[in-house]
Amino acid sequence: MNSNILNKKIQEFINSNLKSDITKLVLKGSPFVNVSIQEIAEQIITKNKCERKLPTWFSAENIYYPNKLNIEQTSSETTAKYKANLVSGNSLIDITGGFGVDAYYFSQKIKEVTHCEINKELSEIVSHNYEQLNAENIKTQIDDGIEFLKNSNEKFDWIFTDPSRRNDAKGKVFLLKDCLPNIPENLAVLFEKSDHLLIKVSPILDITSAINELNFVKEIHIVAVENEVKELLFLLQKNYTQQIKIKTTNFNKKEIHNFNFTFNEESQATFSEPKKYLFEPNAAILKSGGFNQISEQLKIDKLHSQSHLYTSQNVIDFPGRSFEIKNCISYDKKQLKKLIPSKKANITTRNFPETVAQIRKKTGLKDGGNQYLFFTTNCNSEHIVLICEKV
Repeated sequence: MNSNILNKKIQEFINSNLKSDITKLVLKGSPFVNVSIQEIAEQIITKNKCERKLPTWFSAENIYYPNKLNIEQTSSETTAKYKANLVSGNSLIDITGGFGVDAYYFSQKIKEVTHCEINKELSEIVSHNYEQLNAENIKTQIDDGIEFLKNSNEKFDWIFTDPSRRNDAKGKVFLLKDCLPNIPENLAVLFEKSDHLLIKVSPILDITSAINELNFVKEIHIVAVENEVKELLFLLQKNYTQQIKIKTTNFNKKEIHNFNFTFNEESQATFSEPKKYLFEPNAAILKSGGFNQISEQLKIDKLHSQSHLYTSQNVIDFPGRSFEIKNCISYDKKQLKKLIPSKKANITTRNFPETVAQIRKKTGLKDGGNQYLFFTTNCNSEHIVLICEKV
């Protein structure tokens, strides 16, 4: 951490060049003796990444930014606030502290928060930033979080961790034991130090495999922002053996959609041909696997057991996208061209043998316009195209 970056003139230079061309700026070299142009450029790049993701940090004065990877890996303020609403009590320790966004929002709900970060420079940066943000109830600790717990006599109301995948686990399928720290291996230690654990994992982790690796899972939270799953959270409570609750949330610009159900509960979907309206679940629900539960709870029909599209004669308040069906046809290239004279449409495939790219190549349809085409399979196992408009 180069504290010279916090010099008033250097901070003014950084702020006045936030919209500058970085390549041209670097070529000019640094106008300052104790700070290189590369260090300045990194501050500008990472600060710009925070404008939407971390507006509190972006708008505060004298914030020191780490490398852009740390910013990319950290929670957004939206998801950090969500997690903070899951905890309560007097003490919490974040054993994989990172840039400290989660700990900052936990500190607004918890009396005393400990931020553990093994990277000395990152820990120093976080400590400095907390001072600028007036976060006085957070204690920063330069240490391995698991080792710190083992050597501590303190018991916490909550332990939070965001384990990272090991570099050798590069495939899309992986387990919690493939992460650092290895949470399944250290569960006994964690439950010695707290009765409540909150674990953030990669959105691509398989939910069932994670449940099998853990003990006492009480709730699973799937958090999406603008229909992209950002966080998968496992809430554990010591000795909890009852049913697991699945809670899905999707933050849109204007509204928040929630849909909850019980993991592995018996539920029955109903099926029908397409009716007047079509409904597509948001990404959080698609990740949850609660497809029959959507049909049962909302009293709407599925098109097919594997299509995960729903239909109804009436518009409902649906946690996802809603469309009015204008036409339902068999997949026929000539008929499609007649029905889409603009040759532009938004295409989605669900349980269909061809990809969007293949369909566009065959039909010549370009992306865009006000019409939405769903290529899918109906309850009679027939391939169909639904021509829709947004409700």
